Parts: sequence; structure tokens; C-alpha cells
Amino acid sequence: MPTIDLQTRSDEPPGSGREISTAELRALVCKRHDAWWTVLLVDPLALRLVRWTDRHTEVTPDQVTAAALALGLGAAGCFVQGAPGWVLAGSLLYHLSFVLDCVDGKLARLQERDTLFGGWVDFALDRARVAYCAVALMTGQWLHQGDPWYLVLAVGVIFLDMFRSLNVLKIDQIRPAMREQITNHPGSRLAGPPVVLAQLTHQDVARAADCGGTVDLHRGFRHRFPWYTGFRDRMIKRRIRLHLVSGIEFQMAVFIVGPLLGQIVGVTLAAGAALVAFEAAVIYKLVLSFRDFDQAMTRLSATARALPAPPAYGRPPHDTTSIV
Repeated sequence: MPTIDLQTRSDEPPGSGREISTAELRALVCKRHDAWWTVLLVDPLALRLVRWTDRHTEVTPDQVTAAALALGLGAAGCFVQGAPGWVLAGSLLYHLSFVLDCVDGKLARLQERDTLFGGWVDFALDRARVAYCAVALMTGQWLHQGDPWYLVLAVGVIFLDMFRSLNVLKIDQIRPAMREQITNHPGSRLAGPPVVLAQLTHQDVARAADCGGTVDLHRGFRHRFPWYTGFRDRMIKRRIRLHLVSGIEFQMAVFIVGPLLGQIVGVTLAAGAALVAFEAAVIYKLVLSFRDFDQAMTRLSATARALPAPPAYGRPPHDTTSIV
């Protein structure tokens, strides 16, 4: 584990102190798992930019965010020209904008400047960049080729990006709420304090098997797809999440891969279909969790009715452990 004192580092003038290794930096600023495009194609460059910026400049995360915004607007300006050379230039600027978008968050975490408001601004600017670049790219193709269906494609790109973003935000709210309801249920308090099964990994499955009265919200999914847990473990070891076509990969397909291949329409449609398929899989997994949740709540209600209430000033018995 890294032992870098972040507050001390953030107070040092540029160029002072020992050089931090790439492995230490990755442990400090990178997400536990991320999109494969980010892990494989962006982080190798972004981490080096973060280290160099932190050690040799006084550039702040906000300034990096502003630079990313400027590059995104530059990409849109290139896209709207419509000609192949301009579109390729726009793709390059879009990728550089995304790299800086990754750099600002990592730099903020390294310097302990990350805030909730900064996270919201980053999210809002990401959505705005997709929107104005989609309008610019498809408008440029419409003006260059005379096909108005490109404008419909722009609307589709914006809709799918927004749907993916809102879907993941809502699911991230639902799962903790489900675990909290089970944790606070009278049946859980009477039977014993629950242990939260936060991730579907082999370690968590083993914990569930070792415990007595378990509540496993992934039970239905594991029974239908027994291979999933092992595959997920292997991908997480490489920091790659299982959602192989997420909003990030969708963006890169539309604004980089399609223009590079000269197949904007075909690549956009294929990437959109893949994104919908992966979102449908996420929703299906959530539906199975809801079924497990309803069954768990029914069992806990039966437990609450069967067990005697704890004394007013006593401690509840601890006979079983629940896994959520």
C-alpha cells in the first residue's frame, strides 16, 4: 500500500520531494475498476501527465478541466466542418479532451482537492461535451453529404448517453437502499447484525457460504450465470469492469472509431445496439436482485414475528448473521 502523505505533497512547491512511482500513483488516484478504454488506452498517458503536472507545475485541477472543455469545443468546431480531414482532427481533439478529463479528477484526488461539487461539474461537462460534439459531428455530415438522417442520429447519440448516465446513477442509489432496508429491518436486528455483501466476488460468495442465516441479493443471478463471478474476479484484477460497452466506449466509438474508419453511421448504430444490450443486462440483473430482495424481506418479516422482542434496556440476541 502507498504511504504517501497527500497533504504534505499538495503543500510542497513543484519539483520538491521524492518522485512517486507509477504503481503508487495508480493506487492513489485510479478507480478500483473502470472502463476498459480508460484502463488500457487513457490511464497510461493520464498517469504520467498527472505525475508531471503535480511535480513540475502549479496547474490546478480546475485549470485542467478548463483545458479539457476548450479541447472539446475545438473538437466540435472541427466536426462541424464535415470534411474527412477536419473530422479526423476533431477525433484527435476529442480523445485529448477525454484524457484531460481523466487527468483533472486524478490530479484533484492526488492533491486532496476533490469535492462533491467538482464531481457534479465534471458529470455535467461530460454530458455537455457529448451533446455538442454529437450535434456538431452529425450536422457537419448532414451539410457535407446532404442526408438529414444524420440529425436523427445526433438525437439518438444524446439520448443513449443520457440514458446510460441516469441509469447507472439510479442503480447506484437503489442497491445501497436495498441493503439499508434489510439492515434496518426488525428481523435483522433481532437475528443479529447483518454483514453486507457489497460485491459479487468469490471472496463474498465464500463469506455467504460460511455464514448461517444469509440474505444474498445476488443468489438468483449466480444460479443462472455461475461463470460470472470468476470472470468478474479476473477482470477486476486488471481493473476492468464487466460493462464492456458503457457510456465511455459508446462515446469513443461515435467520435473516434467511426471517423477513423470512415464509417460514422455504421459504427454509431453498432455501438448504440451494444450499449442497449449491456444496459438491458444490467437491468435484468437488477430485476433478479429485486426478486431476491422481496424474498429476503418476507423471510425477515417472518423472523420478526417469530422471535421475541428484545428487552427495553437489554441487548438483542446474536444467533445468526445476514449477508446482504
